[in-house]
Amino acid sequence: MKSELIKLYDDRDDVTLTTYVISDSPELLGGNKRPAIIICPGGAYLSCSDREGEAVALRFAAMGYHAFVLRYSTYMGGEFGFPDFQKELEVNEKSIHPTPMREIGKAMLVLRKHADEWLIDVDKIAICGFSAGAHNCAMYSVYWDKPIIHEYFNEKPEAFKPAATILGYTLSDYLLMRSLPKSPIDHKLFEASNLALTGNKNPDEEKLKEVSPALHVSESTPPMFLWATSEDTLVPVQHTLKMATALADKDIPFEVHVYEKGPHGLSLATQATAQAKSQIYQDASRWIVEAEAWLEKRFALELPEVTPWELMGQGRE
Repeated sequence: MKSELIKLYDDRDDVTLTTYVISDSPELLGGNKRPAIIICPGGAYLSCSDREGEAVALRFAAMGYHAFVLRYSTYMGGEFGFPDFQKELEVNEKSIHPTPMREIGKAMLVLRKHADEWLIDVDKIAICGFSAGAHNCAMYSVYWDKPIIHEYFNEKPEAFKPAATILGYTLSDYLLMRSLPKSPIDHKLFEASNLALTGNKNPDEEKLKEVSPALHVSESTPPMFLWATSEDTLVPVQHTLKMATALADKDIPFEVHVYEKGPHGLSLATQATAQAKSQIYQDASRWIVEAEAWLEKRFALELPEVTPWELMGQGRE
């Protein structure tokens, strides 16, 4: 496996793309290209969670897909954690929309640039996100072919097209989020997250609509796999259901899984991504298996029916 850390800006260390490129071999694909997955960790646009990065990438690599972890611009500038909610927070211009979703586009261009070297099938690049990372992927999924992306990079829209999107416990509608009840600490968290994404702790309705991907689903939105838990109180399951309904209204293929038990931020919901036993849920951990089956409908490797060894009449009794 080829793993390296690529800085997306020459003058910044916080926005990076980590590669998990499967090594080629005559015993495997023998020079043929593989699909790829770009993974966006969550963190409320304040930071990027390591729990939703490498372990997830390795799980996708185990499916036979190249994987890439994108640490996009966040309020904390690459540092882990949260700001002091008791202090008046200043705006960080580097983390404000549309920068985070444009960085998915920037990652797409990196994959295309290295497609021959890394053996990437550029027609089969999916994006996968969790929480704020899922929101970022959802935003990209509805804006990828709009001028805000392709004109910014001076490239044709086709260069940015995602083949599929996987969203874990996504936030899809900020107007809905504003109307849902929150605990005092969650309220402070969302004020800080709003500031990180929009530059305002209490954005106006026009801005909230702009950053609500469920309100912008169109015929060009890619197929989606969505999953969440019904016990999530931080980003309630209504967001996932709202996104699913928006996809259904536009006849976009999708699959949705809602598991009964589990809090927000489960990642793989196994010990591979758990900080404590409270983040391990066997039922919810099935999402990655369901996602694998869903991806194979679109990303199945082009393999012959039998191996060269079998063709030579060997390997059989």
